[in-house]
Amino acid sequence: MKFPIDRFQSIRTPFYYYDLDLLSRTVAEAAAQTGDSRYHIHYALKANANPLVLAPIREAGWGVDCVSGNEVEAAVVNGFSPDSIVFAGVGKTDEEINYALGVGIGCFNVESLPELEVISELASARGVTAKVALRVNPDIDAHTHHYITTGLNENKFGIDLRMLDDVVDKALALPGIKLVGLHFHIGSQLTDMEPYRMLCDKINELQAHFAEKGITFSSINVGGGLGINYENPDADPIPDFKSYFEIFRENLELGENQQLHFELGRSIVAQCGSLISRVIYVKKGVEKQFAIIDAGMSDLLRPALYGAHHKIENISSPDAKEEVYDVVGPICESSDVFGKDEKLPALHRGSLVALRSAGAYGETMASRYNLRALPSSIAF
Repeated sequence: MKFPIDRFQSIRTPFYYYDLDLLSRTVAEAAAQTGDSRYHIHYALKANANPLVLAPIREAGWGVDCVSGNEVEAAVVNGFSPDSIVFAGVGKTDEEINYALGVGIGCFNVESLPELEVISELASARGVTAKVALRVNPDIDAHTHHYITTGLNENKFGIDLRMLDDVVDKALALPGIKLVGLHFHIGSQLTDMEPYRMLCDKINELQAHFAEKGITFSSINVGGGLGINYENPDADPIPDFKSYFEIFRENLELGENQQLHFELGRSIVAQCGSLISRVIYVKKGVEKQFAIIDAGMSDLLRPALYGAHHKIENISSPDAKEEVYDVVGPICESSDVFGKDEKLPALHRGSLVALRSAGAYGETMASRYNLRALPSSIAF
């Protein structure tokens, strides 16, 4: 990625920079590879809710996957059609449900029987019918970080397979509820396609099971989770959407009029975003030297939370002789580290660095810890 360094010099760091050309090309490639009018992409708003980022996604005609009432509201405010919004999340409050019912969202992804009963009660009180899909835990190990594995049997997310028949029967009987589908999400940052093939097999089994009982679903939602290349973003600026969608085309048995929904987030926006920071000090120790930058875990939490690594680049002097640094932030926490033993072109006070692949779960997870200001953002 080429960075407009001249335009960066006058901007207070740290800030997020979004390459809108790369974002547009990513959106276009994902749309091109769906290859089926029954396939529908809902952008996972939790990845990045910046209006600058949402604009080209909205213009592509996609729907939105939301996990809070405020995300539902943000989707509406940013021009997404309410009937294209799906609302997931294990702890939807009455206020959030009522707001979603009021604007007329397309579907609730329901994660428990108590939630289903509350939606029934609230929808009935308003005299409306809520379309719902039941989130199912298919007991598939996505082989990713344990914090972002979501499809195992016992998990705070979704409904255990052993309980599914009873919940389906309840959904069909409750007032104010229209059961339209099943929803799955097995994890995030998946770079191996095999878990998705296993998911297809499980969905086929479940659909056959319910068909024997005379129950069919108009939609299936397979979630998202497609991973990206964090270590070498320029080698794979656009994820392999072709292989991803082919897995479902080749292995999932859809009915003729059945609709298939995807909830892609990271794979759409991660590579277009970078966190730009400035070196405050270079601190030389006995055996190490530290590059202390003005971005911290309050601006980009993933390294501290997941042990994640983002490629770090010296964008002020990329051709300088390499030295080795621990790249750390200013936060009063030992976990505020972006990289250890990083080989980088020599850094100096004032050097600009880019933490790459930060367009997903970067700005949207930022906080004001240590009473720091939230990072700003630019896009062009």
